[in-house]
Amino acid sequence: MGAPAKGDLAVRISRWALLWLLVIGVLIAVEVAVITGFITPGDVIGSFLTFVFALMVISVLSIVGAVFVGMFVSHRILSTKGFTPFEQEMLHMRREVGELRQQIERIAERLGAQLGDEKKEP
Repeated sequence: MGAPAKGDLAVRISRWALLWLLVIGVLIAVEVAVITGFITPGDVIGSFLTFVFALMVISVLSIVGAVFVGMFVSHRILSTKGFTPFEQEMLHMRREVGELRQQIERIAERLGAQLGDEKKEP
């Protein structure tokens, strides 16, 4: 398999992308049908069976979506990638602040000055 020719469109779409394109296409078709008057929302809501079916589908999709979002968030939290550059910089700054605090305490000790209480009651 060589590289595609200059005029060829070599795009691979996964099954999930095709499924989501199909879902979006159906939603757009329903919206166009409602706008053109082919489907009236009163009839759809009036049908109890259709309403219950739609409610079940929305519930299942929302639960599946919540599970996938939860898996993504927990994976990001529990992954062992290490710290981001921003987090590394914050840790470096914290270490520098601690070193500066120790230097100030040593200078204050030499001068006999009293620093404020570190653990004041609120």
